[in-house]
Amino acid sequence: MEIIEGHRSTPPSGRYTLQPSPFSSEDILFCIDVNTESLVEMKVTGPNGRPFTRLDTMKQAILLFINAKLAINPDHRFAFAALGKSASWLRKEFSSEVESAMAAFRGISVDSSSGHVDLTQLFRVAAHEAKKSRAQNRIFRVILLYCRSSVAPQHQWPATQRLFTLDVIYLHDKPGPDNCPQKVYDALVEALEHVSEYEGYIFESGQGLTRVLFRYMCVLLSHPQQRCVQDDVDIPKSLTKKSPAADSAPAEENVPVTSQ
Repeated sequence: MEIIEGHRSTPPSGRYTLQPSPFSSEDILFCIDVNTESLVEMKVTGPNGRPFTRLDTMKQAILLFINAKLAINPDHRFAFAALGKSASWLRKEFSSEVESAMAAFRGISVDSSSGHVDLTQLFRVAAHEAKKSRAQNRIFRVILLYCRSSVAPQHQWPATQRLFTLDVIYLHDKPGPDNCPQKVYDALVEALEHVSEYEGYIFESGQGLTRVLFRYMCVLLSHPQQRCVQDDVDIPKSLTKKSPAADSAPAEENVPVTSQ
């Protein structure tokens, strides 16, 4: 557990800094959707000319997250699960080693079954592990990467039991006759608000762009105990350089970080 130092300055100065407050190291469970829709191709190709799939990109984004998170605090730990019709372990042991992610990825197999998705088992596992984390003065978080455009997840979970924080990244197809990403998104929002102990974030994209997924994953580096509400998130900032000549010209198109 670390302490952030701070103080309130005298009123005339108008300055304010945070009071000292503890925040705990995290145990983070990544839950990766392994439905056949995880094999949908993104709009980026690899060095061999083969397009990256959503699953390929999710793996890269997780590795980006883990390396960055450990650079912030090497005491964070990670475990991995797959989501078919329900959740199952890929690697149950929580570890601060990047190699643990690589080992978990090697155990992924795509689930071709269709039908409903139940998050109840995922929440049971998370609650059980969260109790063990709390006993060690740690907090527990689930990061769900979901990519089904027409199957809204279900769950049965008591609203009074909030032992962990849930973040969601939702990759989907464009709306069409055969899918309903808005309905799925609404179900994911409901699940997040139903179970989260601290402020949970949800991001979605139907653009098929890897950079958007990486951007969202970077926002999720924020510690749940130090977050603002998602509506107030205004990062990451655009890196577009402004010049006097460019001020009057349309800015480069930027993908906003929103919950819609």
